Amino acid sequence: MPIGEAAKLRGAEVSPAVIDADTPFALYQHRGTRAIQRMVEYAPSTGGLALWVRHVDLPDDGDANTGTEAAPPATTDGHTVFYSAGFDELPLAEQVGWVAHEVLHIALRHAQRYLDLQHRLGDADLPLFNRCADAIVNSTLGHLSWLQLPAHAVTLERLLAAEVGMQQGVEAALLEWDVERLYRAIDDRRPQADGGKRDGPRAASVRALGGHDQADLKPGGAEREAPEARAEQAREWSERIARAHANDGAFSMLRTLIADLPTTHTPWEQVLRTQLTRSLAPQRDISWSRPSRSYLANQGRAGPNRRMPWEPGFSASKAAPRLVVIVDVSGSVDDALMQRFASEVEAIVRRLEVGMVLVIGDDRVREVSRYEPGRSTRGGNRSGLRDIVFQGGGDTDFTPLLEEADTHHPDIGVVLTDLDGPAHHRPRWPVIWAVPEAHASAVAPFGRKLVLR
Repeated sequence: MPIGEAAKLRGAEVSPAVIDADTPFALYQHRGTRAIQRMVEYAPSTGGLALWVRHVDLPDDGDANTGTEAAPPATTDGHTVFYSAGFDELPLAEQVGWVAHEVLHIALRHAQRYLDLQHRLGDADLPLFNRCADAIVNSTLGHLSWLQLPAHAVTLERLLAAEVGMQQGVEAALLEWDVERLYRAIDDRRPQADGGKRDGPRAASVRALGGHDQADLKPGGAEREAPEARAEQAREWSERIARAHANDGAFSMLRTLIADLPTTHTPWEQVLRTQLTRSLAPQRDISWSRPSRSYLANQGRAGPNRRMPWEPGFSASKAAPRLVVIVDVSGSVDDALMQRFASEVEAIVRRLEVGMVLVIGDDRVREVSRYEPGRSTRGGNRSGLRDIVFQGGGDTDFTPLLEEADTHHPDIGVVLTDLDGPAHHRPRWPVIWAVPEAHASAVAPFGRKLVLR
């Protein structure tokens, strides 16, 4: 086996690119090494998914939990498998079960998907989500005889039968249920007067279903991923899983290609960047008063005594393109989302050196600020995108805002709003309606709707 592959097998926290023959081989060993060797032996491709994962041993006195309860044998933050000292005490088959379980959590992007669900719902319960993810992973691995799952492991079919009242075969269940849908089906918690939530019968039963199994998802490390990187990682893991499953065939660690495969969502920043760049990129104007260079080179002729059709040339670049940003201050946009939106628009304005007009209002125009090409920050007494204060709760009429924007002859416009209001004026230039996720179901009157997640 090449030294790079062996190093990845024994400890993927060190890049093979920096490994040399003088490095002690024991440096790359970790507690899961034997388990990964067995996974690769029985399922070379799907077992090899573990080689794309970092593996780190916790100190003997280390604990992945913040309380006094002992850490599970293995945990993951969405990128790395952490092994506690208790992992060494397990028989090899159970070690393989734990490693395969954590690797599938990472491959299916469960830590990142919990953070996305928490962002969408505003409140997602990690232990309940962990139970749902465990059920899917355990049922996916349950057909393998060369590994052993914990004695009280929760399976998808068992959870569905006990809590949802659905008798469904394991393969049919895996083809139908993903972790987000399963979580929504069992989360019946109800708000309390103190601001917290109390378990309903389903949530309480699921919480107790796994006995004393400790939570193994620690998604804190996944918070550092940029949106573009998160989308790219989801795409790569989905492709790795599909290729590995096809290569292993009947020996695959995955019972089937399950419904819980990670899906790729293009980040709204990338969509906005693409749309604005296409519309605002400098373009040359056609000049009918001057011929093209090819026409001059051929002296206007195509062969003996034959004239070519007139071919116009190009003039210098047209006037600097202009972007209009309309902000509906009657809506509710949280500070973090506004900062991300402002950063993206300001970067586009600077990079493309375009002029910008900022129109702020609700049922009428409250303020108009104009910025020279390449500038989108505060100048004089004018406000910048980051300085806008949202009032919330007022009426909105997009008609006067769009009419004001139209007077500045923009090339494209972006409207930051909750889409709660009429728009009786439809401009000729393209309009992008940037809508917070809480209002994703709202219908845009025209143009393109972009949900800011």
